[in-house]
Amino acid sequence: MLSNLAARDVETLLHPYTNLDAHRSAGPLVLERGEGVFVYDTAGKPYIEGMAGLWCTALGYSNGELAEAAYAQMGRLPFSHLFSGRSHDPAIELAEVLKGLMPIPTSKVFFTSSGSEANDTQVKLAWYYNNALGRPRKKKIIARQRGYHGVTVASASLTGLTANHADWDLPLPGFLHSACPHHYRFAEAGESERAYSERLAAELEALILREDPETVAAFIAEPVMGAGGALVPPEGYFEAVQAVLGKYDVRFIADEVICGFGRLGTWFGSESLGIRPDTLSFAKAVTSGYVPLGGVSVDEPLYEAMLAESRKLGTFGHGTTYSGHPVACAVALKTIEIYRRERIVEGVAAKAPHFQSRLSRLAEHEIVGEARGIGLIGGLEIVADKTSKAQYEPKAGVAARCVAFAQEEGLILRFLAGDRIAVCPPLIIAEAEIDALFDRLTRALDRTRDWIRAEGLQAAG
Repeated sequence: MLSNLAARDVETLLHPYTNLDAHRSAGPLVLERGEGVFVYDTAGKPYIEGMAGLWCTALGYSNGELAEAAYAQMGRLPFSHLFSGRSHDPAIELAEVLKGLMPIPTSKVFFTSSGSEANDTQVKLAWYYNNALGRPRKKKIIARQRGYHGVTVASASLTGLTANHADWDLPLPGFLHSACPHHYRFAEAGESERAYSERLAAELEALILREDPETVAAFIAEPVMGAGGALVPPEGYFEAVQAVLGKYDVRFIADEVICGFGRLGTWFGSESLGIRPDTLSFAKAVTSGYVPLGGVSVDEPLYEAMLAESRKLGTFGHGTTYSGHPVACAVALKTIEIYRRERIVEGVAAKAPHFQSRLSRLAEHEIVGEARGIGLIGGLEIVADKTSKAQYEPKAGVAARCVAFAQEEGLILRFLAGDRIAVCPPLIIAEAEIDALFDRLTRALDRTRDWIRAEGLQAAG
């Protein structure tokens, strides 16, 4: 029997990334409040928020300074827009701060309300840029299988996950996908990480040549894949890929929506993994998830092309009502101030070895094939056979069951495609809380193993 609040939820809300049919009987986990790395349900039960919400609540819950920054801005200028040359202090100051933080030369910053909007904007700008340069055929965008870049029509076309395409009539024409760089799952027998990376780069080059380099505008990649499985790229991958992109004048878009603002122990994931993009997208942790905000960096060549188009057309015909919302910008400024003052990014680098040690030890568990990460993000893959890497039938929902057991143990995680489980806690997590997180996850894995045995589940096929 669902509680009154849960029943009201079922009758009124449409939940993203949810089995809507199963939700009608299972109902929601209704959260009431949060403090630090913990959230509490309506019965008062605490949970370690092992996913930082949705990869975003970097400073944890109920940070008073962020609430005060939002309240103060609402009392001063609760809304204004940036259309037709209008502006306001928070947007100006935040753009200045972000230009100083960017790991790449940045001329301007364009604000959005989400990572999906940011990547949608990247697609439009890639098209706009090549039109300005008189290259109307150079429009195709290459993303990667299992990459995640959002859910608007364009950004979902970039996303390389079946659930985002099936029965949505996506991807749109002109959106291509290269191979997923997951060494554990897709490398050939005996193939080293570097050899695998070289092979993937060669396959990318073959794709560009097959499509015609004069038609390929950009390549987009997350430094570490998020929703595709919390996947760390193999050694030498981005080095090899960037050489190919440079050879054919293909712009590199770094999707820093998850990795930006400290997650890997550097301000941006590109710095940790030797990526030199032309532009990057950001969102999520720029406000610690407290207020929706995203954006893109604009390099000088792109800006010059935009100027030329404005002279020709009389305007830059792109923008949304909430681009550069003053409350969101004020919260972002305070968030970055806290990152700097509390040395949050340096703290991630210091805590990462312990986090990764606890994560890697999970690979010893009899149902775990891979457990790998970087910084304060990681993923593990449940397998039916550790030697062959055989998996369970997807319909068995093994990873989903493990996440449910974790929730019963007081830990919120997320299951992903391919029986993957992601771990991505708030950046403020303490060492003792890291241990508590992995202790609870270990118990959930033990319960999953016992459930598999009780159900008599076997490897697929």
